[in-house]
Amino acid sequence: MFKQFRRIFRVGNRRLNRENANVLRVRLRTDELRRARTRFAAQVLTVLFSGAALLFIGWRGVDWAVKEFVTENPAFITKTIDLQTDGALTAEALRRWAGVHIGENLMRFDLTRIKRDLELVPLIQSVAVERALPDTLRIRVTERVPMAQVPVLRPRAGGGYTPVLHLLDATGHVMLPPDRTMVADPKSLQLDWLTELRGVNDVDLRLGRPVESTQVRAALKLLAHFERSGMFSRADIRRVDVSNAEVLIATTSTGSEITFAAHKDFDTQLRRWRAVLDVATQQGKVIATLDVSIAQNLPARWVEAASVPAAPTKPVKPAPYRRKNA
Repeated sequence: MFKQFRRIFRVGNRRLNRENANVLRVRLRTDELRRARTRFAAQVLTVLFSGAALLFIGWRGVDWAVKEFVTENPAFITKTIDLQTDGALTAEALRRWAGVHIGENLMRFDLTRIKRDLELVPLIQSVAVERALPDTLRIRVTERVPMAQVPVLRPRAGGGYTPVLHLLDATGHVMLPPDRTMVADPKSLQLDWLTELRGVNDVDLRLGRPVESTQVRAALKLLAHFERSGMFSRADIRRVDVSNAEVLIATTSTGSEITFAAHKDFDTQLRRWRAVLDVATQQGKVIATLDVSIAQNLPARWVEAASVPAAPTKPVKPAPYRRKNA
């Protein structure tokens, strides 16, 4: 019996030893795996830290180089602001709106910001900005050419109303007239050469934005065609009534009223006007009313030329605005 017990004990010990050995091997593998993971994590952290350090050093180095050789380099101090415009505005006004000054570092100028700020001025159509190394900032401005004026009654602080002129260019963009401090030639402030539009809804007049009224746009198109036509040297259009949805009624300085179809070919209608005017002139008469919106049998009323006061002198467009027909 004792021998049998010893046999069982030895078998149990061997089994226990095998289990302990297995547990030990598992623990060893776990410890090795943990140490391997720890080494890998340490290597990854080392690489990341080294990369971050290199990036920081590189960024600081580039920043130092940019400041040293570009943005704080005295060789790039702005000595000249070459600012030119094709209109009436002064360089001083444009420089003030652009926010640029001589003595600043040329490379520090934000060209996009300068262009945006200038083009936010309703009187300006487009702007080109560039650096001319090493010390010149070049700005080229294209101004809007006014084509018509719209007087709008605005309330005064002390009561009552005062007329405020709004100007429209050929594209219908709305602007206010420049004041005396903005122009070099006071003649640029003379606006009597501009055609007046009547019947315009005040809601359509938003500064810096084009009008949305199709009638106002049609009136501006009529004026643009008129300036390029043969009628421009023989008559003028002082007012255009846009209150009717189908026709435009133009009034000349002699009081003639010419009715145009708002949405038809203006060149054809202007040729009809000229043909009737030629006949009236040959007969010593002046057109009182004429409807050129229809193709045939144009309704017209004439009066004797002697009964009509002489036409006043046609206002002259100021020189800054003669550069082009809008």
